[in-house]
Amino acid sequence: PDSSYAGVYQATLDFCRQNGALDPTTMGSVPNVGLMAQKAEEYGSHDKTFEAPAAGTIRIVDGNGNALTEHTVDAGDIWRACQTKDEPIRDWVKLAVKRARATGVPTVFWLDETRAHDAQILLKVKTYLQDHDTSGLDIKVLAPAEACAFSLARIKDGLDTISVTGNVLRDYLTDLFPILEVGTSAKMLSIVPLMNGGGLFETGAGGSAPKHVQQFEAENYLRWDSLGEFLALAVSLEHLSETQDNPRAKVLASTLDQATGRLLQENKSPTRRLGGIDNRGSQYYLASFWAEALAQQNEDAELKTQFSPISVQLSTAEDAVVAELNGVQGSAVDVGGYFQPDEAKATAAMRPSSTFNAIIDAI
Repeated sequence: PDSSYAGVYQATLDFCRQNGALDPTTMGSVPNVGLMAQKAEEYGSHDKTFEAPAAGTIRIVDGNGNALTEHTVDAGDIWRACQTKDEPIRDWVKLAVKRARATGVPTVFWLDETRAHDAQILLKVKTYLQDHDTSGLDIKVLAPAEACAFSLARIKDGLDTISVTGNVLRDYLTDLFPILEVGTSAKMLSIVPLMNGGGLFETGAGGSAPKHVQQFEAENYLRWDSLGEFLALAVSLEHLSETQDNPRAKVLASTLDQATGRLLQENKSPTRRLGGIDNRGSQYYLASFWAEALAQQNEDAELKTQFSPISVQLSTAEDAVVAELNGVQGSAVDVGGYFQPDEAKATAAMRPSSTFNAIIDAI
């Protein structure tokens, strides 16, 4: 939606031509604090999207009749606007300072003071930064291409840099850097703290969900990787433990993290082709590793007692479960619809292991 960010990609290409490819095993990360609340910079919101009824001018006018911006349009042109309110910007600045304080790494507002929109945002950023203690913090403002070059120079040396951006750049960067780092946005976790204290914990889609569904219907093989979901579930439990003073949720979160780490170490994510484990197999391994971590922890005796026998059941059933899960692969499966599958059919297709189901259903 905004071609003026092309310089970010140019800076990335220039950097790699000059310094060689980035090494995913040693490179740093670029976590993002995005301006999103209350539809801030929401591109393509329905109430701000118009089809021009005729050739002419579309303008935004303030209460005194002054035109703030205007564009010449032809009949049938699609014209979009976005609106950013004061409170979300104030909250965004607060989050940026909070992350800078929590991590101690350089924190960069990607704003170009020569652009009218960014200049307005920057006025508020400078004002609201004064509301916080920023002593000892490295907070700077750079135009997007410069901010990208600065971040890449640090990434190359294994250093992290927090990007603080508007909504469009948030969307671009949470694809760009994860793809450089792990080849897909589907393995990355996005955390959006909500203004009233809640949290939104989500993962990228990796951009290929239709292919996954098509392959599943044709071959009964689902290669979707749920790693991002496992990460999101763990931080959701963490958030619950902190906000509701729930120690059990903390135990569930830390053991899920251990299980997810083991899933990666033992390479139990879905393979890309028939014959190996797919999403259903990785779900089994996560369940088994999580139960084992709960059985081994000593913070919550009740959970330990509950999950010790389940852990034994799951680990001893490994060969049978994997055989049952992989045994259904290779032939077409009907889930009763592409966009809206039939719940009973989809459940039957996604849970083909009677051994695994019996253990899970008994919990």
